[in-house]
Amino acid sequence: MTTSKIDPQLIEAAQTSSAWPFEEARKLVARQAASGKDHVLFETGYGPSGLPHIGTFGEVARTSMVRQAFRLLTGDSIPTRLIAFSDDMDGLRKVPDNVPDRALLAAHLHKPLTEVPDPFGTHPSFGHHNNARLRAFLDAFGFDYTFMSATECYRSGIFDPTLRLMLERYEEVMAIMLPSLRQERAQTYSPFLPIHPVTGHVMQVPIDEVKRDAATLVWRDPESGERYETPVTGGHAKLQWKPDWAMRWVALGVDYEMAGKDLIDSVKLSGQIVRALGAPPPEGFNYELFLDERGQKISKSKGNGLTIDEWLAYGTPESLALFMYAKPREAKRLYFDVIPRMVDEYGSFLDAYVRQDVKQRLTNPVWHIHAGRPPAPEVLKQPDAAAGGAKPTQISFSLLLNLATVANAESKDGLWGFLKRYAPEASPQTHPRLDTLVGYAVRYFQDFVKPDKAYRAPDEEERRALELLSAKLGELPAGAGAEAIQDVVYDVGRTVPRYQDFKAKGATPERPGVSNAWFNTLYQILLGEERGPRFGSFAAILGLPETRALIAQGLSGGLIAAHDAFLAGRAGIPSPKEARQ
Repeated sequence: MTTSKIDPQLIEAAQTSSAWPFEEARKLVARQAASGKDHVLFETGYGPSGLPHIGTFGEVARTSMVRQAFRLLTGDSIPTRLIAFSDDMDGLRKVPDNVPDRALLAAHLHKPLTEVPDPFGTHPSFGHHNNARLRAFLDAFGFDYTFMSATECYRSGIFDPTLRLMLERYEEVMAIMLPSLRQERAQTYSPFLPIHPVTGHVMQVPIDEVKRDAATLVWRDPESGERYETPVTGGHAKLQWKPDWAMRWVALGVDYEMAGKDLIDSVKLSGQIVRALGAPPPEGFNYELFLDERGQKISKSKGNGLTIDEWLAYGTPESLALFMYAKPREAKRLYFDVIPRMVDEYGSFLDAYVRQDVKQRLTNPVWHIHAGRPPAPEVLKQPDAAAGGAKPTQISFSLLLNLATVANAESKDGLWGFLKRYAPEASPQTHPRLDTLVGYAVRYFQDFVKPDKAYRAPDEEERRALELLSAKLGELPAGAGAEAIQDVVYDVGRTVPRYQDFKAKGATPERPGVSNAWFNTLYQILLGEERGPRFGSFAAILGLPETRALIAQGLSGGLIAAHDAFLAGRAGIPSPKEARQ
């Protein structure tokens, strides 16, 4: 994005946009104007004692959205940079469960992560290994960032001036930190952690003497009693994490960093330390934490949340980005059932984008997900679409899942057979994003949808309505479009008193509307679901003969019998969701 290419109307619309990234970015515009800085620095943090996770993605994605909003508000006239900072000088406190050769790591507890051997045998240290995984992780999603290592920053001297300043104002920092600590912890607390010159351990020990002129700390080994004098510069010592956060904000000149709601108090304390060092703390906001299916807070130790890999096994990266964009200040449930809804909502937002004006586009999540350049939606066109017989259709994930149900899909080829019947010119090559969705749909259907289906038999009134629907569909011409099929579905529903809706918009006594109960009936009997796709679109892709055959199976009890046989065959085999529980 360059200044000359930005539509002035777009910049003007951004000034009042209610989208939360613009609300955040406007704070940064005011901050930059007041400071006169010639650039704006964004930061996200990563603790490399474990692999990157879904929270890491969320923080980088959301920060990138604010960065993009700032660039638009300023006409891209002010340089910006996003630092992905790794706290790889932290001491290894415990051995993770998911690594090989745990005994190797156990022998190096309390050492900086970049001094702990790599149990995978691929990098100089465990910290280097996880840093490489972080960079590969961020690169896979196409994030624009600069990686920085705490170890490199401490040892290279980048932090030295701020560390000396922190030492000069040692008492002020202690006065901020001590009230936040338990009494026992406060008695031995120091913001500085010397690195043991013999063992290499990050030492949490009381400081006997602070030598400001020499920029050193005097302390004793708690086991040997030996006295050491350690420089605070050059990577010979590091800071406790809250003072460290503050020091980093000052040393690097960070303007924006967000954090989870659980760190609100930490943000305040670190901000106070920044002010004690004579600098303004960065802007930012606290996002809500994720909940599991039962509404419990997600914990890495409990393993009750989804991993990145689990989400991406069943949904697109864009759907995950949409989940992160939506209502970041509200707690949201993060579990498998959320994925199809996010995939379909992303498709709906993408479809709407092309019809929206400038202001509406800036509140559309796809603008933020794609940094202002969302792709055109992929649509399927029936052969007669050019003549006005059927409008182009964007295929929803829920529709694919229901096609997978009817086809009992084991592979993508089965679903593509239906899609090509509807739109013969379409293929995985011409519609690569749709092909990706087809693969997700097959996998999600097999693991989640199929085991949980609940077909039911029709009552007598429903039976008559379904028989009439089949007969009316049989009167349509071969290749009838989704709209023509949907009209038939509505017309049949109007004949059944229980489905008539006289309060619907445009309803008359002679031509009532149709309630959702009619469509719920179709979904429950024919698909084993409470909800489903637009029935006309579903039937158009499935095919009229196949839809009529599906109705016949629903009326005969064949769908119930087939599903009962499937459940009996998989007795005792847990689904991914059941395995988690």
